[in-house]
Amino acid sequence: MPQALSIPRPLVRLNQWVIFLSVILTWVTSIEWILAIPLLANLMGIVLNFNPIMKIARVFLIKEGKKYIPEDVIQQKFNACIATVCLAGGLGSFLVGWEALGYAFTVMVATASFIAILGFCIGCFLFFQLKQFQYRRSLKRAEKIG
Repeated sequence: MPQALSIPRPLVRLNQWVIFLSVILTWVTSIEWILAIPLLANLMGIVLNFNPIMKIARVFLIKEGKKYIPEDVIQQKFNACIATVCLAGGLGSFLVGWEALGYAFTVMVATASFIAILGFCIGCFLFFQLKQFQYRRSLKRAEKIG
């Protein structure tokens, strides 16, 4: 039986820390280009299945990757999409001088990443709700057909 693709939790946690700390550094230094680091890493993860932050960190794992608590790849890509939109929105807003919107986007992604570090994944909750909605909708369609 094929096993679902997964990512070791320490790599996911590191990515969350990079997002959070990049936002904090951006706020402290006013260097908005810092947001490009997690933005590009997560975008590469979505499009190319290669997140350089996770790839570099994998070298430092003490145990074999599958010995860690697994995180679902599809769910992590969903989370990365949300983070990428917020990071891009924040970076773009700061670059054009829309400070309030830049802070709104970066507050959202920093809050979500920090809460995920603490153990509750907002993106995972949204993913679950989306799947529930799709399932209920499929049931309604089946009722109409049958």
